[in-house]
Amino acid sequence: MKVLILNGSPRKNGNTAVALREMEEIFTQEGVETETILVGNKPIRGCIACGSCARTGKCAFDDIVNEIAPKFEASDGLVVASPVYYASANATLIALLDRLFYSTGFDKTMKVGACVATARRGGITATFDELNKYFTISGMPVASSQYWNGIHGTAPGEAEQDVEGRQTMRVLARNMAFLMKSIALGKEKYGLPEKEPFQRMNFIH
Repeated sequence: MKVLILNGSPRKNGNTAVALREMEEIFTQEGVETETILVGNKPIRGCIACGSCARTGKCAFDDIVNEIAPKFEASDGLVVASPVYYASANATLIALLDRLFYSTGFDKTMKVGACVATARRGGITATFDELNKYFTISGMPVASSQYWNGIHGTAPGEAEQDVEGRQTMRVLARNMAFLMKSIALGKEKYGLPEKEPFQRMNFIH
């Protein structure tokens, strides 16, 4: 089992990292390999809808998005984490996710997704909803915890004091590990769900 973790914070040791360390420790205990990549401080531009990826199988902008793509394909689960900016995720992370999910043609069905939001005070649930949409449009089951996946803190390391938030991260990691292992067993016995041909419909013809 392998989980790819994308830290959307621009700070390597910020409060988002505090949340992810709680998860990493549990994944290790559960025998799940992790790779964490700091992406929030990278110069990542947004998608321009050029359509090049449909022809080449990769994004036209050859940056960290194309480096992450094979790691995502090889993983059993994906964790995306972000600080909250104006009740939404870091725009750098969103640019990466837009391009990563759109430009990769491999089947993401039954890869497990989980998201984490970090905030001084508000906006966690809006960011949580925003990030989960990448999973639910891709046939990826979403791992849940005992509460919405958020942790609070302002100054670097302050999230260490959020006892409930840190516990939420540990529960999330345990649930995610269980779900990935259960899906692996299910795939061995039953395979993946049958797929119908996609029926794309535009409302204006």
